[in-house]
This record gives sequence, C-alpha cells and structure tokens, in this order.
Amino acid sequence: MTSRFSPLVDRIASDGADGWAVHSMAMAAQERGEDVIVLSVGDPDFPTPEPIIDAAVGALRAGDTHYASIQGRAPLRDAVAADMAARTGVDFTADNVIITSGTQGALVEASLCLLGPGDEVVALEPMYLTYEATLCIGGATLISVAQPASNGFRPDIEAIAAAITPATKAIAITSPNNPTGVILRHDELEAIAALARAHDLWVISDEVYGDLIFDGEHIPMASLPGMAERTVTVTSLSKSHAMTGWRVGWAIGPADLVSHMETLQLNINYGISGFVQSAALEAMVSYRSASNDMRDAYRRRRDIAAAVLAESSAIDVLVPEAGMYVMINVERVAESGKAFAEQLYADKRVSVIDANAFGPAAAGWVRVSFTIGDEQLAEGCRRIIDFVDA
Repeated sequence: MTSRFSPLVDRIASDGADGWAVHSMAMAAQERGEDVIVLSVGDPDFPTPEPIIDAAVGALRAGDTHYASIQGRAPLRDAVAADMAARTGVDFTADNVIITSGTQGALVEASLCLLGPGDEVVALEPMYLTYEATLCIGGATLISVAQPASNGFRPDIEAIAAAITPATKAIAITSPNNPTGVILRHDELEAIAALARAHDLWVISDEVYGDLIFDGEHIPMASLPGMAERTVTVTSLSKSHAMTGWRVGWAIGPADLVSHMETLQLNINYGISGFVQSAALEAMVSYRSASNDMRDAYRRRRDIAAAVLAESSAIDVLVPEAGMYVMINVERVAESGKAFAEQLYADKRVSVIDANAFGPAAAGWVRVSFTIGDEQLAEGCRRIIDFVDA
C-alpha cells in the first residue's frame, strides 16, 4: 500500500536531528551502566527545588487534575507579566502572556500564527538544531544568515540586512545563544530592531538562557523602543530552575497574537496541566532567585571546562558569556566535527555534539555541555584532551 503524507513531514525532518546520534548512543550506554560521560545535552543535573515540587504535589492532592485555563491561569500569567515588565520597563499584563509546553511549544505556536507559505524568516546561525523545522512548520522558508566564527559568532548586521526581501516576515534571534553562549549587545540588538522597524517585521526572540549570564548583561529585545508591539519573546523555567521535564514555558507578545496562540493551543493540547502551573507559579513568585545558585555553579563549571580544554594548543576554546556550553574548534585535529564526535565517543566514551548540526557557520566545532558535576566534567574534558593529544 502506498502511503501519502502531508508536506509537513518533510518540513519537520530537518538535518539538525542527525546531531543527536552520538548523544543517543551515549544515553543508551549510560542506561546499561557503562562508563560513559555525557557532555552532549543541555539538561541540568540539578533537581528541581523542593518547594516547587511540593507545590505541584500539593495541587495534585487537592484535586487539581482537571482542565486548566487554555491561555494559562491568571496568577501565573500575572507573575510572568510582572517579571517581564521589570526586565523591560514595558507595561506588560496577563493579556500579553500565554503559558505553553516549554519554549519549544511557544516557538511552534508563534511560528504557526505568524509565518505561512510564501513567507520568509531570517534566522541567525548557529541556531538550535530544531529551529529550521520549528520556524518552517507552517510552510515558511528559512533564510539562514551565518554569524561567522572568525568574528566570535557575533551578528553580521550587513548580512542580516542583505537577507531581507519583500517576502520576509520575521527575524528569529536567540540571546544568549545556544550553542555559542554569545549575548547580543545593546548596539547589536538595536541594529536588528532598526531593521525590523524599517521593514515592518516581527522578531521572534528566544531568551531561555537569559538568567544564566556570566559576563555582560541580558537585554530583552522587547525593551527596545518600538519593539514590544512587534516582538514575541519565548522562554521557560527549564534552564533557570532545572525544570526541563515539567514542560512549562511561555510566550510574551501583543495581546492579539496571544489570542491567536490561545486558539491554536485550544486545538493542540487544551492548555497546560494545572498542577504544573502551580509549580511554575511557586518558582516565579517565591523562588525566582533559585536560578542565581545554578548560575554560579554553571560559571564555576564553565571555568573548569575552559581551563582543562585550554591545556591543548591543538584546539581553540570559545569561552561562553552565558548558558551551559563550551564550543571547541577541532579543525586542526579532525576532518569534521562529526568525525571528531564519533571517534571521541568510540575511543574515550565521551559524547559531545557536532556543532555543524546548528548550521554550517559552526562547521569544524563541537559543543561541550557542562551540566554534570565538577569532577565528572573535569574528567570528561581530560579525556577530550587525551584524545586530542593522541
């Protein structure tokens, strides 16, 4: 029998998914109890803070097992709006917020409500490896603009401007960036904002690593003049509060866009579980500063990884300004990042991600995560150095 599928299946089958091959092997080996060190995923090793868990358990025991508000419960949306207002100086309210299934859910919903067939979306590369599928899920075309490694993966404003055509509908940015850890500076953000204002474009701004800043400061795109009405900000508690498995995030944007996203969410999952929202509210109201301790631990781990990896002159290390990853250039020791990652795992049982999965701008680089304990992280990095030296 011949199967006939929607064109959607091709749009969501991006090449970036191949980047998980080594990671998948490492996770399977780890589950078998084998000696592997996983430096290939951005899943915090910290437990979710106990009071946040207690809030969810208490809600469940109190009978919070029924449908919740599709847009998200008002107290949580109020807390998110107040937090964003404090960060931006913009008078956001609950009407500007929708609670979603993580940052990824917010991105999918925003793209479906903003971008369709015939539209183009300009995205800065390197970018997270599901972005091509996520941004093009509604039929839009991704226009990838390389931010060159030779310039520290910082924005190439002239290249971004040159990529804009009459079909361009939006610019997608991530600051702090995954995988590079680069934070966009005020002048860079303003240059992108000026392009958006001049060409009447949306900006889709992923700011999920905004609480994990080591050097510099995080500036929300929506805080810039004239940008709150044309920016949709997506983020979550996954990284800041070690809540990846809870699948709770949000989008913040103009109320009419949020209304359309609510209608879409009605038809996708009918809202986010109430007890999960109770946990998120506890995180936002009583434990917002929990991210500070995690940030300090990640800064320490960043410095450990950078120090060990710097022991070899055969590789170059990009020390991140934020986030939970170190990028290393392996062009002098391997024919590609993919070959390096595969052989490193085969020889040393350490998994890293071929950064080419984040776009050709990162070809020849690999991404090393520092989401494991200090001693194991140092051991993993020493194995990388042993492999490089061999």
